[in-house]
Amino acid sequence: MIKVITTIREAVETINDIKKSGLSVGFVPTMGYFHDGHIELMKRSIKECGETFVSIFVNPIQFAPGEDLARYPRDLERDKTMAASAGVKYLFCPGVSEMYPEGFQTRISAGPLASDFCGASRPGHFDGVCTVVAKLFNIITPDRAYFGMKDYQQLVVIEKMTEDLNMKVKIVRCETVREKDGLAMSSRNSYLSPEERKAAPALKIALEKLELEIIEARASDFKGFDIEKALESHKAFLTGSGFKGVDYLKVASADTLAEARNAGDLRSVDRVFIAAAAFIGRTRLIDNAVFDLDKKKVNGHE
Repeated sequence: MIKVITTIREAVETINDIKKSGLSVGFVPTMGYFHDGHIELMKRSIKECGETFVSIFVNPIQFAPGEDLARYPRDLERDKTMAASAGVKYLFCPGVSEMYPEGFQTRISAGPLASDFCGASRPGHFDGVCTVVAKLFNIITPDRAYFGMKDYQQLVVIEKMTEDLNMKVKIVRCETVREKDGLAMSSRNSYLSPEERKAAPALKIALEKLELEIIEARASDFKGFDIEKALESHKAFLTGSGFKGVDYLKVASADTLAEARNAGDLRSVDRVFIAAAAFIGRTRLIDNAVFDLDKKKVNGHE
């Protein structure tokens, strides 16, 4: 039986009772409309922690005007069933007025790690993400919190926030969960028409090809490797595969998120982050590849 909690007061009281019994608390923050990626996060938390809390909150302050806040998919009954089937006992589903009561005015500034990639395309987005995640951490006070690597920039930003603000929570990185054809699972995949869904795996294909090119170029110390030409080639592949346009396709350090603009930059990078966001129809999809240049296994890559 899953317990749905809608107030901060009840959430805090429930957590206090759990901690008094000596159990650790795992936490999976979400915006709902669950898919198998969410379920994997829940299952890992259940495996590693005494009790697991899952939150569902479509956070309005991380959406800019004109973004998809109003049409973001929501289905609480479906989510309750899926979470309960995974073994979750506690679902925290606060309303907007509960999280942001009248007079609320404080924001967290996400800092330089949030300035590029999705941060450049969605100004203020990560400030909203950090603000709500900080509030949720303060309410749930988890020992461990679970985040997927599909939203890699978000993951790194949250890790830095918890470090800088001395938050007593361990951030656990979890591998991206994909459909059989390689498409990264996302609630926004529900927006895709059948034709768009058929074309969407091209995003993963482009990432894989670019990753292989970078690994092969390393063998010659990146001599003759032109990042800009490689990126333009893969952008053209995406638009030729049915994508309406490419928001960004960039290569960076997986540790600092500093963009690698040329071969010299790549020579100083140990772990690579290839970040992509592209539009298919009205839908903006994101994906990434994170890998070591010595080809150690990272996020499902060899």
